[in-house]
Amino acid sequence: MHFDIFNGDADGIFALHQMRLETPKPSALLITGVKRDITLLSRITDQKNCSISVFDISLDSNRRFLDSLLAGNNSIEYFDHHFAGDIPDSPLLHHAINVSPETCTSLIVNGTLSGKYSQWAVCGAFGDNLHQQAQQLANNSALTEKEIQQLRDIGELFNYNGYGATLSDLHFHPEELYKSVRNYEKPLDFLISSPIIEKLRENFNCDLEMALKQKKYPVKGRNTVFFFPNAPWSRRIQGVFSNLKAREETDIAHALIVENDDLSLRVSLRAPLTDKRDADTICKLFPTGGGRAAAAGINSLPASMLDDFLIKLNAVYP
Repeated sequence: MHFDIFNGDADGIFALHQMRLETPKPSALLITGVKRDITLLSRITDQKNCSISVFDISLDSNRRFLDSLLAGNNSIEYFDHHFAGDIPDSPLLHHAINVSPETCTSLIVNGTLSGKYSQWAVCGAFGDNLHQQAQQLANNSALTEKEIQQLRDIGELFNYNGYGATLSDLHFHPEELYKSVRNYEKPLDFLISSPIIEKLRENFNCDLEMALKQKKYPVKGRNTVFFFPNAPWSRRIQGVFSNLKAREETDIAHALIVENDDLSLRVSLRAPLTDKRDADTICKLFPTGGGRAAAAGINSLPASMLDDFLIKLNAVYP
């Protein structure tokens, strides 16, 4: 039995897609979820003697589940760009992990496959807000500016769909999005044939219109903070809006905060694009925090700790 485990955002979907174009596994069992549902290995810890592929999921967040799976004689390949910590030394584990803020899992898989399906890697990089890397890879593929914009649309809209507190917040289940692309070797062929992108675009524009009406949250320091209401549109647009603001003002950090049902706070943090560091370091100081150096988040920050978070934000990015 084989399991494909992948993050429900653009990077996770397109990293998996590249690998399955190269080595199809039609009977693979798929495990995914919303973008921040990252402890996905916990769902299969009772499995033994299986093969498992993992894409765009923090090893550190899944360490004890990974240890259990290795103890069960499961063969695991792991592709990721999040903080990993100490990687288990096991002949059953084969990994390509690069925590540089200048890469993403789709780009890592692209390198592993020697660029064979690079247009899907371009989509993944655009989705992960790595526009410079995506543009450079696209230029090497002799694409027109219109085609590059189309790949950007695919990546950003798939990434938009991954944000939400639960699957009910999303327009499409990430498994459905993966299945929608897996028969296409070229993303532009998918774009022509599938109505999914236009459906996502329409919903994205509605959510973004709501987001752009929100005012900045008053805080000390030069970094920007937005506080969005507890609503599905807020959770869906959170990541894309944060990326948008990060590209508008590249030398400051940006935080977007959304209130959860239990009155805790959901935080999305972007380090300055000119100084891609320590977003994960800040978020991991607080309960349920994690991510990577350039972009990180906190799923459930106690409201009483908001001031502590803002103080730390301005201390790290003065």
